[in-house]
Amino acid sequence: MTEQRPPLPPFTRESAAAKVRAAEDGWNSCDPHRVSLAYSVDSYWRNRAEFVQGRERIVEFLARKWTKELEYRLIKELWAHDGDRIGVRFAYEYRDDSGNWYRAYGNENWEFDENGLMHHRYACINDLPIEESERKFFWDRSGPRPADHPGLSELGL
Repeated sequence: MTEQRPPLPPFTRESAAAKVRAAEDGWNSCDPHRVSLAYSVDSYWRNRAEFVQGRERIVEFLARKWTKELEYRLIKELWAHDGDRIGVRFAYEYRDDSGNWYRAYGNENWEFDENGLMHHRYACINDLPIEESERKFFWDRSGPRPADHPGLSELGL
């Protein structure tokens, strides 16, 4: 049976926004296996200066990421969409094991197969050291960002 991850392309504004929110919720779980299921088995990533291909490598990458980026909280926002592609802007906050806080800003370009699995992901990300008092992302780590928590635009990011 063929795996499917609705919504499927071609994307409308509404279905693209739903895809973005589903990705945000998945990444906020910090569960590498759960997140990897949104990608095709041979998915290709460029994440900063690192190149990753295939679900197994994605799981390894994410497990390594979330052992370094503690108290991770992410907000994604739809930037553009066309057919089987979605452009996203995002920010996430995390701390390192020394208690230093960061906000990472970035853009992602996504391309999907006909089953709604992402087969290409290109991410450009910059980290900004912040003080704990400058944090803007507050919600319980046991679940996704609540519907009433401001998004990037509402936060002025």
